[in-house]
This record gives sequence, structure tokens and C-alpha cells, in this order.
Amino acid sequence: MQVSVETTGALERRMEVSVPRALIEQAIDERLKRVSRTAKLKGFRPGKVPLKVVKQQFGAQVRQEVLSDLMKSSFAEAVTQEKLNPAAGPRIEPLSVGPDDDLRYRATFEVFPEIEIKGADGIDVVRPVAEVADADVDAMVMNLREQRPRFDAVDREAREGDRVTMDFEGLVDGAQFEGSKGQDVAVLLGGGRMLKDFEAGIAGLKADERRAVSVPYPADYHNPALAGKTVKFDVRVKKVEEKRLPDADEEFCREYGVLEGGIEQLRKEVRDNMERELADNVRARVKQQLLEGLLRANPVEVPQSFVDGQAREMQVEAARRMGATDASQLPPPDSFVEPARRRVALGLLVGELIKSRGIKLDRERVEARLADIAASYPEPDAVIKAYRQNPDALRQVENLVLEDQAVELLLANAKVSDRPATFKEVMNFGA
Repeated sequence: MQVSVETTGALERRMEVSVPRALIEQAIDERLKRVSRTAKLKGFRPGKVPLKVVKQQFGAQVRQEVLSDLMKSSFAEAVTQEKLNPAAGPRIEPLSVGPDDDLRYRATFEVFPEIEIKGADGIDVVRPVAEVADADVDAMVMNLREQRPRFDAVDREAREGDRVTMDFEGLVDGAQFEGSKGQDVAVLLGGGRMLKDFEAGIAGLKADERRAVSVPYPADYHNPALAGKTVKFDVRVKKVEEKRLPDADEEFCREYGVLEGGIEQLRKEVRDNMERELADNVRARVKQQLLEGLLRANPVEVPQSFVDGQAREMQVEAARRMGATDASQLPPPDSFVEPARRRVALGLLVGELIKSRGIKLDRERVEARLADIAASYPEPDAVIKAYRQNPDALRQVENLVLEDQAVELLLANAKVSDRPATFKEVMNFGA
């Protein structure tokens, strides 16, 4: 077998492989003999079909199978011979496959970059140090009350903060449009659900009053039929309700799952949750700084195929969060390319750090991570069992644990400066 390799990019390689015709014919003959032992053809007993007949009947198919198999096996042999480490499967272009020729093909593929970890020790990290104060708990309880508002009907003009229930009909250029009519539509004034000019137009109305409201739509409005145009609405208010926050009483506590202990127990659970979230946030900030420091010290070329695959995953995940239901609603792919490149680079660097520093998977931590994942489900034991029976899912958990272990190694050797902070600053709470 003859092999030649050409470097066509930072990580791209183009390899030409030639397999002797004699080897191909030998492989074809061996496979035809195997076929003849099991072939069933009319007029012949099973296993007694003459080789010449088998060749006439199955020769073309067997040849294609042999050529395909030889390309795969010879490629694997060639990259081993040339000491190459492919990052993904090759793109194979046959050059010569005729019955009187040697098999020749060209394989184009990317290889993994050669990485030597540098600067893993002494990464500068600023760690925020904060506590959950009573005032923070007060603010969070107020936030919970804001999530459970009551609305009482009032006999006065509507103002910001009120909920207004209305019927409306709109016309653009004298014609109706999709969504131009609404009945019993409830809008919280100041909530941002409607355009500001629409909300301003119905402010000041009382129940059973109506008004003509002109609303200019912005030029970049998502509906082209309305973009840059003025819609004239006929609005009739049916009800005005004043927003009222619930009292922090026993009933309110029960709505958040606190059946005993009242507001003091609710505050305790709120504080515990805030402290967990604060600790998680601090860990995430420290981890981000450590990984950024590792990346800065180790700029690395990454396989484009990995970047493309990661970008597609991020694009689909973003679409899922947006509630997209088909491919036409996918966000533009360009915005995901650089984040995907960074994610791939960090994955390669962390993998090399684990390898070079001899980090071994901590099985106890895997079990603890599985328990954490399962704790939020009604039947935790069944969830853990499902993970253990799914190699891919279990491998994902193991990789997360290994990454945590690698980050802890970086932290143990980092230059950490503690910076006093507040809960609001760290959590961006109330922004």
C-alpha cells in the first residue's frame, strides 16, 4: 500500500492511498468463495453453486463491497502508518476503481491539534465574597408577592399598574389584518405586552368607555404588514382592576409549598435557596475566570468540523428555548460560530489537562452528581437507574465530574483575590 500526505491547512490533511490490484482481487475471490457456500440459486443445491456462476451473479456487488471495505481498512492502516490522529471521518474521493487498475483514492480530513498545556498554574482569579442579608430576603419575599398579585375591580380611570380588560378592533389603510380584533383581552398597563402608544391611548379610560387610538408601528416591527404604518384602533374598556399584592400570611405561604411554620419557615426556605444560588453563582464565576485564563495561555487551532457541529447544537438549543417549531425559525447561525469555537477549544484544553495531570474520575462524585440530578424528580431511584443503563447519558455526567475535578486543580494553583460584594451585585438581583 502506497501513502502520500499533504498538509492543506492548519489541521487539514489530504492523503492519497493506493491499494494494489492483486490485493483487491484476492479479497474479492475470498468473499465470493464465502458467498458460494451459502448462495441459493434456482437449479443448484445450497452451497453447491459453481464459483463461476456465483461470480457472474454476485461479482459486481461483491466488488463494490470489497472496495468500500478496503477504503475503510486501508485508511485506518494509513493514518496509523503516518502517525496521524483524525478528528473526524474523512471525505473520500475515489480516483481509480476500475477492474484493471489499483484502487486509488483521496481522503481529506482534519487532525486533532497537538496541545502542550501552559500557564495552568497561577491564573489570576477575583472571587466575590457575599452573604445573604435580611434585606435580601425581604426583597425576595416581595418578589414572590409580586408573582402572585390580586386584582380588584375599581370604578376609576385606568392608570399604570392596573389590569384593563377590553375589546378592540384595528384597521390599517382601512382594512383589517391578522390579529386586528380582540375580545376580553386583559392587559397590564406598564407590563410591556402592548406597544407604548397603545397603552398610553387606553390610560385614563373607565369601564364601559371607548376611544379611538392611533398607534404608529416601528419600521422594524416583526410583522411586515404593520411595519412603519399607523393602525387605528377602536377600543372599548370592559373592566379596570387595581393590582394588589397578597399579604404574607398562611395562605400565601401555602401557595409556595410551605404548609407549616408560616412566614418564618418561608423566609428560612427562601434564605436557604438564595444561599445555594449565591454559592453556585460564585463557583460559576470562578470557573469562568479559570477557563478563560487557561484559554488565553493556550491559544489553539480547533477542527472546523467540531466547530460546525457545536454551532449547530447551540443554534438548535437556542431555537428550542425560543419555542421555535420548525427549521425556518432557527436563529441565524453566524452568531454561534465564535462561541462554538471557544467551547470546542476549552473542551480540548480541559481534556489535555485531565490527561497530562493524570486526573482520575472520582466515582463517589459521579454518584453524588446523579443523586443531585435525580432529586428533582418524583422517583429518584428510577432516574438514577435510567442513567446507569444509558451509556451516553452516564458518560455525559462523568465528563461533567471530570471537568469539575480539572477546574478544582486549576483553582488549587490559582492566585485568588477575594473581593467583598453584596448578594444583589453577585446575582444581579433587581436589575
